[in-house]
Amino acid sequence: MDGRDGMRAADSDRAAVADRLRVALDEGRLDLHEYDERLQRAYAARTYADLEALLTDLPPVTPAQRSGLAPAAGSAVSLPGDQFDQAPTRGVAARWLAEVWFPYLQVIPIVVAIWAVTSLLSQDLLYFWPGWVAGPWGAVLVVRTVTGLAGGEPQRQAVKRQRRRERKQAKRAAKSDNPPTTP
Repeated sequence: MDGRDGMRAADSDRAAVADRLRVALDEGRLDLHEYDERLQRAYAARTYADLEALLTDLPPVTPAQRSGLAPAAGSAVSLPGDQFDQAPTRGVAARWLAEVWFPYLQVIPIVVAIWAVTSLLSQDLLYFWPGWVAGPWGAVLVVRTVTGLAGGEPQRQAVKRQRRRERKQAKRAAKSDNPPTTP
């Protein structure tokens, strides 16, 4: 038994194993019932040995840079011991967060400004109705952010964006290879 096997696992370790299991489910390596059983055991695990036992019959996730195979969408999941760069993932997540939250951060100051102007013009502090706009919308965005980050939405969007970019480049290359002929 390795010294690390007896060490207590953290919530982040359990979440990483859950992500690896989700990737295995997406790839067809696990059926839904087995995924559910392993997921329950992953969140109930206390030590690294408990977590590693859930992954022993699954191949390790290989980063796309080192893989000879085509990458599966959303398969860039790692355990704390895996050795590949997470910096691009952070940039992708930051861009996705900006896309999700930017409209909110633009509209709420406008709504508050309208409330402030109407309060000043009426010379009375009016009921703070912008809370009814900011509160529910913000709550929905918090839920979307948490579920999106947990479900790998930023990476899926980045893959879609990259595919669109590659299709555009292919179309441009095809147009430049076949210039239109004039009679």
